[in-house]
Amino acid sequence: MHLQLLLLGGCWPDEPGLDTALSKVILDKVSAGEMPGTLRLYVPGREVAFGKRDAVAPEYPQAVAAAREAGFTPVERLAGGRAAVFTEHTIAFSLAVPEKDPRTTIYERFDEVTGLIVAAFARLGVSAQVGEVPGEYCPGEYSVNHDGRLKLMGVGQRLAKRAAHIGGVITVAHTDLLLRALIPVYRALNLEWRPATVGTLADIRSGVTTDDTLGALKAVFSDHFEITRDRIHSDLVETARPLAEGYLPAEPAATEAPPEADLS
Repeated sequence: MHLQLLLLGGCWPDEPGLDTALSKVILDKVSAGEMPGTLRLYVPGREVAFGKRDAVAPEYPQAVAAAREAGFTPVERLAGGRAAVFTEHTIAFSLAVPEKDPRTTIYERFDEVTGLIVAAFARLGVSAQVGEVPGEYCPGEYSVNHDGRLKLMGVGQRLAKRAAHIGGVITVAHTDLLLRALIPVYRALNLEWRPATVGTLADIRSGVTTDDTLGALKAVFSDHFEITRDRIHSDLVETARPLAEGYLPAEPAATEAPPEADLS
């Protein structure tokens, strides 16, 4: 398959929701045959990305507030189950591929992409495997972990008519920063999990950086796909920009103050 690789194509910390909107625009264009398969790799800002199950939970407003209090911007993402955390020490990936019938190839895509992630980690000297760690945050059978103990990557899918999007986040360094958001957000959502399952590549291989990890990812994907390197085009960003607000949590409705009693 031929892919265009949009290197570091993203990250607008002052425009929350724009990265999600951009992923949706690219998915729709790939589905319509207006773009080739597209892989986007980028280092995001500090965000808590909530899934659809979070957004319909009664505790959602409290979780959004907890994210903000921890210094993270709350956003809603295209795919995935529960809240995940993005920081400047993580790498986000977004892959949109054309498929005639994407529902029939869901598990094949998960197998393919997670296998590539495991191979990229091996280039960094980090052993990894696919599978859910008991008690992990945002649990999923296609998480990538180290030694069955530490979650290093979470992944989800979103389907369009003739394309599929598979995206996720790789934790590179600063486990403490991930926990700063995860602990209060999951407490607010009233979800049971084990903070000890949170880990990063640097916990296993000291000194690994986002640049190292991006290099390993680009090498592995280039070995597997025919890739044309490109940059994000401004017209894509402008198409996505009006949609960004739709991926932000609704602000709490203002309550009208009760009338003052006349005690005269």
